[in-house]
Amino acid sequence: MKLAAVDIGSNAIRLQITNVTYFENTVNFKKLEYLRFPLRLGLDVFNSQKISDKNKRKFIKLMKAFKLLIDLYEVDDYMVCATSAMRESSNGREIAEEVKQDIGLKINIIDGNKEAELINMALWSYIDEKSYLHIDVGGGSTELNIYINKQKIASKSFKIGSVRALDDSIPEAVWKSMNKFISENVSPKDKIICIGTGGNINKIFELSKPTKNKRYLNIEKIREIQEYLASFTYEERVNKLNLNPDRADVIIPAAKIYLTAMTAAASKRMIVPDVGLKDGLMKVLYEKNKIKNP
Repeated sequence: MKLAAVDIGSNAIRLQITNVTYFENTVNFKKLEYLRFPLRLGLDVFNSQKISDKNKRKFIKLMKAFKLLIDLYEVDDYMVCATSAMRESSNGREIAEEVKQDIGLKINIIDGNKEAELINMALWSYIDEKSYLHIDVGGGSTELNIYINKQKIASKSFKIGSVRALDDSIPEAVWKSMNKFISENVSPKDKIICIGTGGNINKIFELSKPTKNKRYLNIEKIREIQEYLASFTYEERVNKLNLNPDRADVIIPAAKIYLTAMTAAASKRMIVPDVGLKDGLMKVLYEKNKIKNP
């Protein structure tokens, strides 16, 4: 069984195609294709409330390319989800309808709560009886989920994202709202462990040069990497540190968001599991199709 997931974010758009096989009562997931295209829809939307004609044309071409790959791999089922940029854009739904009519690709524009729910599906293997704050930082929004004793006790989406934060235009009231949400739902006695998801925390983790089998960062290391990155110009981050151009500018404001949430929760440690929305979509697709393909 072949499944495909498309994550239309504010900073980039991702396609993953996975082959699911069954052998000796074991389910195996093998990645066949993964593509990440740096189309920054969020910059349009957060500045002018709509996707520009130029980026609309690029987006439609990209959806055609993704649909061709989905067809060439003979995918059994797929799911396409768009997050904050398209849901806040005045022409996002119009573009999604055009893609559906002209290309045959259905785009689901989801809200922050649904986005968090889908990402959470990929996190369950990391959740136990301890207390956790899950921080998912995207280009346009940050989703927070709090788990205590394997129960989700609170969840909220905030208009705080790495692309939004590029020009320091996030109102102070929004930052305060996020801190208030955390402080109202956790206390220092909970000994919160953070779980960080998103492309920027994965890159920060990579830059920390982790030891084998280590999937966590402490808050001092995240702050150290943030300061290290800030010591370079944008051009140096691209050319000396070999960061993608669309990562080199947003990674520092993204680090600020993670650090702000961790500080509010009095947390010193973050697990970085390298999962995201596309992994949650794969879980949904698998559960939907496993009955058909026992």
